[in-house]
Amino acid sequence: MIKKEPVSNPNDVNFFKQTTEFKGELTTENDIKLDGKLEGKLVSKSKLVLGETGEIKGEVYCKSAYISGKIIGKIFVEDIITLNSTSKIQGDISTNKIAIEPGAVFNGICKMGEDINKENTEIV
Repeated sequence: MIKKEPVSNPNDVNFFKQTTEFKGELTTENDIKLDGKLEGKLVSKSKLVLGETGEIKGEVYCKSAYISGKIIGKIFVEDIITLNSTSKIQGDISTNKIAIEPGAVFNGICKMGEDINKENTEIV
């Protein structure tokens, strides 16, 4: 089992609780912990932690990601993405590294490597 990654300094984290719903483009320099729903585009120059109740429909761009919830759309991760056993991904992933726990659901195409990912994460 993959060790859970702790969230950085709590003062530098954007928290979206389970009751929060957001539509549009969300951009942040800091880590983000999402337990609610987002429809649109998420751009983080840091880490995304998607909780078990978190849902994203759209595009995700971030430095690293720890996914326990659901994503429908394209995901671009500069460093590493971890799919927890409760994660459900429907869409393509572009990343340098990927870790998938048993039980995770991933339906899509995964492209890996620094060269592939570099052109897609320039937005971050």
